[in-house]
Amino acid sequence: MAAPSPGSSHPRATDGRERDDSRWAVRVLVTGWPSFLHGEATAGDVLAMEAVRRALDEAGTGCDLAWSPVFRPGGLDLGRADPAGYTHLVFACGPLHGAQVEDLHRRYARCRRIAVGVSVIDPDDPAVTGFDAVLPRDAPGAEPAGDLAALPETRPVTVAGVVLAPGQHEYGTRRRHDRIQAELTGWLAGRECARLSLDTRLDPRDWRLFSTAAELESALRRLDVVVTTRLHGLVLALKNGVPALAVDPVAGGAKVAAQARAWSWPAIVTAGERDEPPLLDPAELDRWWRWCLRRADGDGDGGGGRAPVRPPSAGLLADLLSALRA
Repeated sequence: MAAPSPGSSHPRATDGRERDDSRWAVRVLVTGWPSFLHGEATAGDVLAMEAVRRALDEAGTGCDLAWSPVFRPGGLDLGRADPAGYTHLVFACGPLHGAQVEDLHRRYARCRRIAVGVSVIDPDDPAVTGFDAVLPRDAPGAEPAGDLAALPETRPVTVAGVVLAPGQHEYGTRRRHDRIQAELTGWLAGRECARLSLDTRLDPRDWRLFSTAAELESALRRLDVVVTTRLHGLVLALKNGVPALAVDPVAGGAKVAAQARAWSWPAIVTAGERDEPPLLDPAELDRWWRWCLRRADGDGDGGGGRAPVRPPSAGLLADLLSALRA
């Protein structure tokens, strides 16, 4: 329920006397760049809005947060946040500039508007001057203040490395790479985890890729789990004690499934021979995901924890040496 508009009577206490508490007349709409349809939601902006929400909650002040319908479908967005329902608008974080910020001043003209933790580039910008109060983190001639994003604590979540295999046209009509990748990443997007895309390709010319195998393995060792369609995504994860959910993108299985057998690793999903989607069973992926996480916590079969899985014997090297002596 919206709070009374400014100037309306305060609620009365239980003894019939009028309460002298202005907080009863205050309802705040918390906004930021993640509120705009054509804005963007960065982690810092979202955390700053959350910091404002927590501070208002602790002060006993009612508030709502407005989100872009792209970022939070089904949540409260600016189009449904009725200006008549709020006494104040707070804009948290980010730069104060642009038409979208100026639109807030027009739409919420009846509200007292306050910007907090923002960057002021031009103090005379209408996006800035439209606020009744500006509490910047940085502005010309002002001492900088700490950013609000540093305040809210967040809980840890699973960190999942994602190592995918494109191409591999040598498998011809058995290739299911594109559809497997679409289904696998779509499933993975629904898991509550931090997803890190990793590539086994090494290239010292590209800062986005690793230059050495040691760099890649150092990154892998810091993960909780790996989800991969690559043979070496599976092998290097297991070598470094990281459980891997492996998916063979070749119909009927090929080298990824074969390598899982070589390692006696059970968390392998193989696409069948069918051509029509779905090629993957989400329930099977869910089961192996839970199994990998239990193993990462040391609760899996054999209590493996983060200890490396025993690698296959080095028989191929012995065979190589024998072949050289033949």
